[in-house]
Amino acid sequence: MAFRRRPVNEASRAQRLEVDASMSGTLRFKDPVNLQINGRFEGTLETKGNLTIGEHARVQASIHGEEVVVDGTVDGTITAFSRVELRATARVVGKISSPKLIVHEGAVFHGTSEMMASPRQEPQWLTAEELASYLEVEAPTVVGWAKAGRLPAQHEGGQWRFNRQQVEEWLAQEKIRHPNT
Repeated sequence: MAFRRRPVNEASRAQRLEVDASMSGTLRFKDPVNLQINGRFEGTLETKGNLTIGEHARVQASIHGEEVVVDGTVDGTITAFSRVELRATARVVGKISSPKLIVHEGAVFHGTSEMMASPRQEPQWLTAEELASYLEVEAPTVVGWAKAGRLPAQHEGGQWRFNRQQVEEWLAQEKIRHPNT
């Protein structure tokens, strides 16, 4: 498997990483990264940053990222919190969820799309289970933090709900207070 780090422009603090390999499993990044898949991938891709599916890539996966750009072939679900762009060489079969979908002439999309609210327009709410997966902890831990007031949360109708933006701010504050954790 080949991983290549590319130089990053000054405007972006995220690393650029290219994967030229055939892989299966879960690829999850805790910190922002600009990832480009150029080979074959099967499984789950979770990035806190931008994901590009290269022109010759073949991906069968559940994809989550801030921005997802597809030049190659994807069979699965794509969830992007900023936008999804299907370029002219893209071939996508599945479901796309994003506040913005751009489909270039020549791209092929067979499936369904769901336009979700942009985080800037309306808060994105997460369940305890979704937030636990995002933070890579157990759901009871998230609920315990919420009950103790350590984590910003709302309790409505017997369910805990978490505003993604508030959680991101909370995470940033926790990293400042505990830089080695």
